[in-house]
Amino acid sequence: MADGQPQPDCLFCKIVAGEIPATVVRETDLTLAFKDINPQAPVHDLIVPRAHYANAAELAFGAPELAAAVLLEAREVAKTEGIADGGYRVVFNTDAHAGQTVFHVHAHVLGGDFLAHFGT
Repeated sequence: MADGQPQPDCLFCKIVAGEIPATVVRETDLTLAFKDINPQAPVHDLIVPRAHYANAAELAFGAPELAAAVLLEAREVAKTEGIADGGYRVVFNTDAHAGQTVFHVHAHVLGGDFLAHFGT
């Protein structure tokens, strides 16, 4: 179980630290939201906690208040991106079998089109 400390080999920790550039959508003291570099919808942003937790399960167990902050930020990102009224999807991939490729928990905020092609 992680303690929230930055990991030197973590891509998202480096983005949070400003070592790797990203197109920032919003930021708070606890989170950073930025554009996905391989978007799967017209709007596809990622929300990461500034603290490092490997996946959603680890975050929920280790810092439930931070998990709540990530979910609350998803709504704010949707508002900022103009997709809140039409609907949007929030997705957490947890571990490799679910498609997680960067092991710093992140929420995908997807919208801007009818997302039926993603299934239910």
